[in-house]
Amino acid sequence: MSQFNNNIEPNIIDDKMVQKAIEEQCPEDLNLAEREAINFKDVTELQLSFRNILQIDSLWHFENLTKLQLDNNIIEKIEGLESLVHLAWLDLSFNNIEVIEGLDALVKLQDLSLSNNRISKIEHMDTLQELQIFSIGKNNLTTLEDVIYLRRFKNLRTLNLAGNPLCEDQRYTLFVVAHLPHLVYLDFRLVNDTTREAAVLKYQDLTELLELEEAEALAQLKEKQAKQKELEYHTAAFVEYLNGSFLFDSLYAEDPEAAKLAYLPGVADLLQTYRKEFVLVCENLFNYGLEEHEKREAEVSSFCESLRAALMANQQENRKIILDFECRHKRRLDEIHNARSYDIAESKRAESKEDILQLSEALMTLEMLIADQLEELIKDFKRNIADIASTFIENVKGRMTQCRDLEDRHHERLLEICISTLEKSVKNELEEDLPDDVRTLLVDKTTIVKALDTSHGIRLLKINKRESDILCSTYRWQASVTEKAFQNEIDRNRDCIKKILQYIDTLQEELDNITIVEPVQ
Repeated sequence: MSQFNNNIEPNIIDDKMVQKAIEEQCPEDLNLAEREAINFKDVTELQLSFRNILQIDSLWHFENLTKLQLDNNIIEKIEGLESLVHLAWLDLSFNNIEVIEGLDALVKLQDLSLSNNRISKIEHMDTLQELQIFSIGKNNLTTLEDVIYLRRFKNLRTLNLAGNPLCEDQRYTLFVVAHLPHLVYLDFRLVNDTTREAAVLKYQDLTELLELEEAEALAQLKEKQAKQKELEYHTAAFVEYLNGSFLFDSLYAEDPEAAKLAYLPGVADLLQTYRKEFVLVCENLFNYGLEEHEKREAEVSSFCESLRAALMANQQENRKIILDFECRHKRRLDEIHNARSYDIAESKRAESKEDILQLSEALMTLEMLIADQLEELIKDFKRNIADIASTFIENVKGRMTQCRDLEDRHHERLLEICISTLEKSVKNELEEDLPDDVRTLLVDKTTIVKALDTSHGIRLLKINKRESDILCSTYRWQASVTEKAFQNEIDRNRDCIKKILQYIDTLQEELDNITIVEPVQ
């Protein structure tokens, strides 16, 4: 059906279509009401073949779908699949698709069929690392070298390319087998050892070069990932980019006047000293930040462990009480069923009611005790977190004050050099031959002071901004971790009370539903 026909009315996937498809897939023993009541989120397989579908849409409900058939339609574009993150099997064969796209979210896809379409290039599939079976036969693939793209799929074992123009190339079979060494089946045929050996021999030089390039690319990727992971760790410690000259370099990133002033006698040495001292303060702050991050993590870990221990002890006590009760409760229910008289049965029922009431009180008391215990635990945690955050903040402020002091001293010394150079220039006593753009700064004292003060102010703002970023991150973390602890406890307490009430109601309902029949005399 992968052609337009004037007599065909194109369809777009809608709720009515998918509901009908689901009903058709349901077991025959389900009645219509049961079929209509099926939640789209519970559907794992969906067949929408031969339905004249032009556009993929309305599938976002099916978030747990693992198998989707859209073959034999008139689909032109792969789209609308973003929410199907659990999809393992996808059939889009016999459509009008020209470009491979829209598959990025399908990271669990293992079997993909795009055969009998109009595709001319294998591309845009990088995220499909679980791919094992790929069928793209009878398309418009012409370039044999495009097959090399498939080397990235290390799990690919079955490939169908039959019916594409590239298959007419006499190199086809050996080229594909050589470049996809893990392939087991090609075009529905088992790749035998003879073919594999011939392919390796013919294309060994090319494949070895590819392997070297891939190994280098993999090494670069791992290095990039390691750096990214390290940066994430530094960011979690709130001291990212403080392990070096990043902050110092940023102070001068947009200050062309500073580069000009470096030509003045003594300024280069002054700047080098300033840089060395400033970077040292930053690195000290960086190392301190990592140490404090470990302390924060240890405090959170200790709190979580204490929380787990308290809850485990509470749960064990709960289980003991419930087991003891259920033994008694079962015995009493048997006694009620087997009572020799109505009065005896009613007496046993009354005892059960009282026992249920006592169980409710016991469970509620236990919950109240654990709630009080956890409340104190969380309060201690909040105080500890506040102390840790306060200590960190004070130390950050101290070190950033050192950075500002260094900037102030540098500014004062730079100003002295500039004024001295200006005076020598006015008296024609300046020995150095300065560039013209530097001399334009040495017009008069007012001009040079204004230029230096502007640069100084910008650098102080950048230092203040970095300090503010660290403090804000710390405050946010402090609020987040403590508020989360309190909210989790509120949610746990409510959930626990709800479960107790439901359990007690179930017991009471079970007891109330026992019909007592007075024995016949």
